[in-house]
This record gives sequence, C-alpha cells and structure tokens, in this order.
Amino acid sequence: MIVGCFALIEPFSPLKRQFELIHELGFKYADLTDNHDGATLGTEYGFAASVSLDSHPGAIQTIAHANGLTLTSVCAHANLLDYASPATYGTHEIVKAIRLAHLLGIEQVITTEGDPKTSFGHELTHEQRIFSIREKLQAPIAWAKELNIKLLLEPHGILTDTVDGMKAILDSLGHEETIGVNLDTGNSWLGGGDPLQFVKTFGRRIRHVHWKDMGKEWSGKRGKQFGCGMGNIPLGDGVVGIRSIVEALAEIGFSGPTTLEVAGTENLKKSAERLNLWSGT
Repeated sequence: MIVGCFALIEPFSPLKRQFELIHELGFKYADLTDNHDGATLGTEYGFAASVSLDSHPGAIQTIAHANGLTLTSVCAHANLLDYASPATYGTHEIVKAIRLAHLLGIEQVITTEGDPKTSFGHELTHEQRIFSIREKLQAPIAWAKELNIKLLLEPHGILTDTVDGMKAILDSLGHEETIGVNLDTGNSWLGGGDPLQFVKTFGRRIRHVHWKDMGKEWSGKRGKQFGCGMGNIPLGDGVVGIRSIVEALAEIGFSGPTTLEVAGTENLKKSAERLNLWSGT
C-alpha cells in the first residue's frame, strides 16, 4: 500500500511550498488536491495551492520532482446535482482534469457529486439524482476510456456516502474497466455509510483511499453532513475503525495509492506510522 499526503498542509501557501512540506515530512507520494479552470489571483500571487487545469504539465512535474514526489491522482471533486453553469465545477472541469492527468502520467482522477447549492439540486428525486450524475459523467468517461485513466468516485455526497447510493451510480454508469471507487473513510462514515462495508462490497473496484478518522464529537452530524475536508486527529484515535479497514483492504490484495487527509504535522506522522504498522509495510 502506497501512503501519500494531500497537498493542502499549510494555509495561504503555494503548491511549491506544499510539496516542500510533504517532502520534509518524509512522504514520497502526493496528489493534486485543489485546482481551478483558467487563472486565479490567489495562485498568481502565491497564497493559494491551487493548480490551473490549463497548466503546462512540465511546470507541475518540475516542482514535484524537485521534492522527490510522485503524483498519484488529480482531484476533480465536482457538483453533479445542480444545473450546469459556467460558475459550477462540473463536466468541463473533470474532462480537463483527465487530460491534465494524462499529460502528467497520472493514472487516476477522483470526482464525486458534492452538495447541491440550488433549490433545483435539492429538490431532485433519487432517480433524478442518479440521472443527473450519469448524464454529467458521460463525456468524462469517454475521455478517461480514450486516455486510459481511471475515473474514481469518492464518497462525498448524499448518494456516494452510502454503499447503496454508490452501487446505484456505478450500476447506472457501467464501464467497470474505467470507473472505480476512491474510498474516503471519514466521508463515508460521516454521511451515514459504513466504510468497512464499502471494502466488502466493492472490493477490487476500490483503486485509491483517502484516509481520515473522525472524533466522537462528529457523531451528532452523522447522516446529516456529507463530506468534510480533513480529519483533525491521528488515524486510530477516532470512531471510524481505521485498523479494521486497513486489514480488510489487505485481505482483498489492495496495494494501490492512498492519501492522508489529516490536519497537523504530528497527526500526519502518527497516522503514517500506524498505517505502515497495520498494513505490514
């Protein structure tokens, strides 16, 4: 199992600094955590670690290689339940993320449905939600298939956070050779799902894991909040049951990339040590 780190460790710092910190913490793998379409002032003036989807791939690889890092995924978390809009991260941006991943030699792009922001999105029926996601992912699937990229769905929404919801989406999309699952342990638990059951149900379709544990103070939000950015405790200190998930992944022969979404350098170090211990790596 490969253990990497998300590239949002230090607030108000550019991507170069994020990669430097990841290297200093002893990690050899990272993801492209945040990105945008076009250009942003924050990136231009060095206080945002966001990557333009229009970036020259060599510029990204240069700073990754300078810090001894291999990039394992491009995150393209979208809003697939609201109506399409130029102001909404959706189909167009996922396609760009797939093309950028291909140019970077990265095999995985991770997306999800996200939370709707409009009354239109909130009022969709279950069947309409499935159709909205299916329709918005058709072009990304075609691009991913053409460029041999694995497009992974992450628990981070009212459907993807549960086994039944994720299964309904996967069944509607087909393309099992192209579409897989990025298991987010904290998100699936928080949304009311069971991350251990994700492993048992989807098995080898899980191609990446985002690690985070949740403290017991989150219990009151379970099933009411769908997704959170990161955990604030070391893996194993919370209520998600991380060790059992690691052991279940080992049983199915999982050896792919994983990413720590844990705040605080000491929490990151302790989490990595425990993952390596539990997985025997």
